[in-house]
Amino acid sequence: MSEAIKTFDAVIAGGGVIGATIALELVEAGLRVGIFDAREPGREASWASAGMIAPAPESAEMTPFVPMSVTSAAMYPELVRKVEQLSGMSVGFRKDGALEVAFSGDGEEELRAAAGLQQKVGLKAELVSAEKARLMEPLLSGKICAAMWREDEASLDARAFTEAALKAAQRKGVQIFTGNGAQALWKEKGRCKGLMLKRGQAEAKWTVIAAGCFSAQIEGVAQYAPVFPVKGQMMALRCDAGEIHHALWMGHTYLVPRSDGRIIAGATIERTGFDYNVTAGGMKTILNAATQIVPGLEKARIVETWTGLRPDSPDHLPIIGPTDVEGLLIATGHYRSGILLAPVTARLIREWASERSVSVDWDRVSPMRFVEARRRAGSC
Repeated sequence: MSEAIKTFDAVIAGGGVIGATIALELVEAGLRVGIFDAREPGREASWASAGMIAPAPESAEMTPFVPMSVTSAAMYPELVRKVEQLSGMSVGFRKDGALEVAFSGDGEEELRAAAGLQQKVGLKAELVSAEKARLMEPLLSGKICAAMWREDEASLDARAFTEAALKAAQRKGVQIFTGNGAQALWKEKGRCKGLMLKRGQAEAKWTVIAAGCFSAQIEGVAQYAPVFPVKGQMMALRCDAGEIHHALWMGHTYLVPRSDGRIIAGATIERTGFDYNVTAGGMKTILNAATQIVPGLEKARIVETWTGLRPDSPDHLPIIGPTDVEGLLIATGHYRSGILLAPVTARLIREWASERSVSVDWDRVSPMRFVEARRRAGSC
């Protein structure tokens, strides 16, 4: 006997930080919401994240995206307050700022250029001397030649935040279905009617795809969200030599302090498919960079290692917004910025579902960019 059709106002495929925050926004707008996850909600990329809330662009090409990132970062204090109040949990939110360090003259010039670029788009970024950086962070290497101070950056415990957001959503009335993920879109007469599940069907006015790097595996989704996994290996350290007080960056390597005394170190960037293996090479890469930034970490204890699969897109930008199928919304492809962009993603999806208009320009991240690119390629 087949399962009865589950009926909601909105169904969400994926129970990570993006799906959880969207669900909370939608239920607070008065919608009946169901989350469907193929695994245990919150145990994929959200669970693996270092939890940085860092709107600084990683390259000049990303600067047009800064306003959305800044808007999202500014939403965090209120979102954290609400989630902690509803869930009864602490999520370890810290607004300590970040230092990015350089070890050579060329590195100092790159930092100077990056600071200038960030200042032009309204971010607080200041080039500081090596001496000042070590006064702020005494454990830094004596070999650094300069640093960039980004005072507005923050972080939280991504595992705790995702769990708390899911609990908050549940307490508001969201139903969460574990181990019953979306297999395909349910489409009838030109609109998306809901989700075809591993067991049964879920019907809704709005269908939101927020399944991270697994989104493209849902039949009917890949043309709008051609996402793929990018593996990141990470570790947690404990150091008796002292504490670090700010997030520390060097290139793609970072060290993030936690309130419980751990230091999160990461992360590799590996295009190896759906591979969760922790490797000696990956750990070596992280440790070499971590001990270059903070030599005292050579004596730190490794207390945990893990991997996560980030959802990347062909242009490395997130995929957020409506499609040409009525009722189908996409919210995936956040790559290295899932925690950062969760609040603004949730707000935009709620605004569109409630008002058919949004408060932040999201044209650059529209899922229709991939559909239109294929159409142009086909007409050449």
